[in-house]
Amino acid sequence: MAVADTPIHLTRAAHVGISVSDLDASIAFYRALTGNDPVVADETMHSVPFGRSQGLPTAKLRYATINLDNSLGIDLIQFQDPVGEPTRGAANRPGSMHLCFKVDDLDAVHRRMADAGYDFLGAPYTFLPGEVTPDAALGTKVAYFNDPDGTNLEIIQPQGGFAN
Repeated sequence: MAVADTPIHLTRAAHVGISVSDLDASIAFYRALTGNDPVVADETMHSVPFGRSQGLPTAKLRYATINLDNSLGIDLIQFQDPVGEPTRGAANRPGSMHLCFKVDDLDAVHRRMADAGYDFLGAPYTFLPGEVTPDAALGTKVAYFNDPDGTNLEIIQPQGGFAN
């Protein structure tokens, strides 16, 4: 795909949409993760034009939205028609994404999450000298886990000038 060099200036995110296989299970997961109730819960839509706007023949779906404290919404969308195949979105697969949650004390949050039964993909990690340029990220701590459908999620405790 060729894209012109003209800046478009899209600089503010409104929400992130995550396709899910079971809306109720995903609402429970994200409610427990964020502590926030959905602002939209179990809305439905059935529209051929909306489906076509997404490159699908139709769209019959249920969805919910959980807002984060910084006003970013997480839209959880269960397509009922057409039902899609799982992406199995490993971090290294082009087109996969991750959603990152900023925390003040990664070790404490990680411990609470592990005690609550969240499965992490690996141990928490701290960026070390020689691994990352520029040095602004040195000391930043991260840990990765998945939601029930395998969407990549991260918790991060930025350090120094790393404003992520």
